[in-house]
Parts: sequence; C-alpha cells; structure tokens
Amino acid sequence: MEYSISPDGEKFKIPDEDDYTKEYERLEKLVKEKREEGLEIVVVMGLGFVGAVMAGVVADSVDKKTGKPGKFVIGMQRPSTRSFWKIPLFNKGISPVKAEDPEVAPLIERCVNRKKTMSATFTYDALKLADVLVVDVQCDYLKQDLGNLRSGHADISALEDSFKVIGEKISPHCLVLIETTVPPGTTEYIAYPLIKKAFKTRGIAEEPMLAHSFERVMPGKEYVRSVRDFWRVCSGINRESREKISKFLSEILNVDEFPLTVLDRPIESETCKIVENSYRATILAFLDEWSLFSETNGIDLIKVINAIKVRPTHSNIIFPGPGIGGYCLPKDGGLGLWAYKHLMGFENDIFKITPQAININDTRALHAAQLVRDALRNMGLIVAASQIAVLGASYREDVGDTRYSGSEIIVRKLTEMGADVKAHDPYVQHWWELEKQDTYPAVGASWSRFFRNQEHLDEFRMTPDLEEALKGSDAVVLAVRHQPYLELVPEEVVRMAGAPLAIVDCFGILDDDKIRRYFELGCEVKGLGRGHINRIKDKVRKEGQGGQP
Repeated sequence: MEYSISPDGEKFKIPDEDDYTKEYERLEKLVKEKREEGLEIVVVMGLGFVGAVMAGVVADSVDKKTGKPGKFVIGMQRPSTRSFWKIPLFNKGISPVKAEDPEVAPLIERCVNRKKTMSATFTYDALKLADVLVVDVQCDYLKQDLGNLRSGHADISALEDSFKVIGEKISPHCLVLIETTVPPGTTEYIAYPLIKKAFKTRGIAEEPMLAHSFERVMPGKEYVRSVRDFWRVCSGINRESREKISKFLSEILNVDEFPLTVLDRPIESETCKIVENSYRATILAFLDEWSLFSETNGIDLIKVINAIKVRPTHSNIIFPGPGIGGYCLPKDGGLGLWAYKHLMGFENDIFKITPQAININDTRALHAAQLVRDALRNMGLIVAASQIAVLGASYREDVGDTRYSGSEIIVRKLTEMGADVKAHDPYVQHWWELEKQDTYPAVGASWSRFFRNQEHLDEFRMTPDLEEALKGSDAVVLAVRHQPYLELVPEEVVRMAGAPLAIVDCFGILDDDKIRRYFELGCEVKGLGRGHINRIKDKVRKEGQGGQP
C-alpha cells in the first residue's frame, strides 16, 4: 500500500480503483447541485504554488451585479506519492501552500467550509464536468550545466500528457485557459494539435476553445492580491476564445482597477511573459560586473545605486544580491531559446543577451563563497576547517520561497570546499532543495549534480534558533535582506558566535557604522559590491594604533 506524506508528516493512502469510482460519483452529484444553483463549473488542474491560490480566487469571486457566488471550483491534483496529500487537506479547508500572506489560509478555508464553492479531487474525470479548465501544470527548464543556459531544455512532458488527457475528457464547449508559463508557441503548436486530434478521435467536429493568460504571482505578503488585483494579459486562438477568456477573467479579477490587455494570438501572450522576466533578469545581471568593479576599486555600489535611483527614469535599478532566485527569472528566458529552435524550427542563433544574463545570475553566488574564503583567510582560517552560518535561505526578503535561491549555491559551494554549514531563516522550516535533493525538484534535477561532496546534504536541517546557528561559527553570510537581519547588532552577533568572526554581506545589509563596529570588535568584513569596506578597515586600524581619525 502506497502513501503520500504531507510536509507535517501526516500519511494519506494513495487511491485505488474503487476510490476513483466513488470519487467521480461524488463529483457528479456535487456538480449537479451547483449547476442547479446557477454556478459555472471551473476545474483548476494543478494545486501548486499558482493553482491553489488561483482556485481560491475563482471560488471566492462573486457576481458583480448580485453579489452572490457565480463559480464552483474543483481543484484537481494527480495522486502521486509526492503530492496527493494536498487533496485531503484541501477538502478540510487547509491550504496546501504555506505563505507569508495572511489572506491565503482564510481564503481556502472560507471557500471550502463556509461558502461551499470549492472542492478538490484526484481524478482526471473531473475534466468532463468543466465549463472552464484552468491549466496550472508545471513546465520547467532543465539546465545540464551550471552557468550554461544553452545546455538545457524545456521539460514539457507533463504539459503534453495533460493536453492529451484534456482532449480525451473535456466537453467541446469547455474553455481551456493555459495559465502556466510556457515556451512561446505552446498553445498553438502543442496544445491545439493534441486536443484537436483527441477531438477527432472522439468524433467531435468543433474547434477547441483555447486561451492563454500567464500568472504574475508574487510570493510574500500580497500573494493573493498578485493574482486578483493585478494587471493581466490574455489571448485566444480565435475570436470566440478571446471573448470567453476576457469574460471569464473579468468575472473573477479586479479588472476595474487593473484592466485586461487582450492580445491577438496566444504566442504574443506567451512571449509577453518570457520577455517580461528576461528583461528583469537582464537588468539584474547587468550590475554583476559593476559589483566586481566596485569591489576592486574602493566603491560602495549600494551608495551608487541609491544616488542613481533619485532620478525617476532609473528608480527601478536594483542590487542583485547573491543570485536571482524564484521560479521564473532563472529559467524563463530559456523557454524562448528552446521554442525558437524546437517549435519554430530555426537554427540561427539570435539570442545573445538573455542567456548571458541568466548565466551570470546563476553563478553570481559562487563569488559570495569566494568572499567567505578570503575573509576567513584574512583571519588565518580556511573554509575546510570552519563552521559557517548562512542567514537567509529564501530567494528574496521576507518570504519563505527557496526555489533557485542564491543561498543554495553558497551552501553547496562552501560544502564542496569542506565547510560545516548551518542555515537560519525566519520564514523557512524545511529547505527541500537540500533535504530531498535526490527527488526535488525532480529526480536528477537537483543542483547537487554541479558540485562535489554533496551526498550528506540530504541530512541537512534548518537551524530554527538564530543564536544556535551562530554559536561557534567562524563566519556568517548575510545572504537575504530579511527584516530581522537588518536589525542585527554587531555586539550581539559576536556574542552569539562566541568570538570575532568573518562577516560577509551579500545584499547591502550593513551600513558603514555596523561595518566599522565589526572591525572594532576584531571581525573581518567583506561584501558584494562593497569595495569601500577596506577604507573603513584601514581607518579603524589606524585609530587603533593611535593615529588620527
């Protein structure tokens, strides 16, 4: 008997054949009741980071004229050992997604238990009941070499399998909305042919109704608002699809304040998401070379950036920190490269900036590990004989999302160099990329394959207590701008460590007064883009020798 185990350790039996029959009977009865109440049936396929909250937003929406619910949502998740646990928890009103946004948990609970506008299931037969199907199935880009985007490929196998099943199950009148970020051309070149072929096999002459509208979900305290109260771009394969997707999104999202942008073809909507994220990745990568320039020429890049941001046209310039994480920016540009060659069939190499930007972002954290090495060396220590505390596991401040975080590269590189690494993050309880590196994010996809000496990291556990993480440490890496780390006092850090230690600031966390104080306490300090640190160090040393300030 197989089980699916939730992150909290609760076990749920994987469904057998009889369970499928009973489950579909439950859904048929439920859908009949909801249709009699005048509700449209929406199936959300995939209850992951995007799908779970999208399902909640749809289920929580109301008719703008009557104020009453207009949608009944069925969240559908395939019953794998890895993710089946989401279904029973969802049906208790418990969100399968842990989020910093306090609105997420009440949203799921309200729709399931009080409004009765949402349920979850494991059977693909739920697709037969859908008036609208929202596809939130994962599409990844798998890199074969760290820092070489061109060596990778788009993993669209799960999407292709999903489109085949969709074509076999849905009503010909069902609108299929692809919300997943996909290679440009996926809707027209992959989804449409697969569903059309399945329709033909079923004797259905109607054209599939297909639309694309990418999510712009942002983790953090405004997670739900980034779905409901944010600008959307959409498109459809024909006029009817465009009209239907515009109507559907207008009924569930706050389009009065955040109007829809309707494009002519899905390939335009798909390209919009890829360009949007590639642009962001590029402007972040741009600062890497200036960060190195600043370090070697006595410049504080943080002060330079703040001076530039005074100019309104450049107010979005951002210091990149130790790497660009999250699920989108490290990979989405690759989907464009892959589509150009494998969907459109072009062999010429037109992409120069996009792959280079992603390569820079992927490997930036390696320099942070070098700064740790240099800071320890200045204290007469080596990485291989040191205990190092990494503060911050997530990819951005004040969220608990560890996907593709720069901190992971720092930990892996320091581990390769022989360090004993501990990690603390107020928002992260489990660092799955390490704890389940053999299977997460997929078998053979872990970044552990890019480094040596990684085998024991599946035993890695977060250190929940900051003082325990710092105790006995020879170095501390300030990797993420979490609010608690901005408030750290040098005297307290040294006290918790038990002795002066190497401090490496990856994200402009330390101001000059704190840098100075660390030097006064006998510490060594390094920082990404913080070339002025040596001036502070020389000044402190001069004052300590009785010189003039």
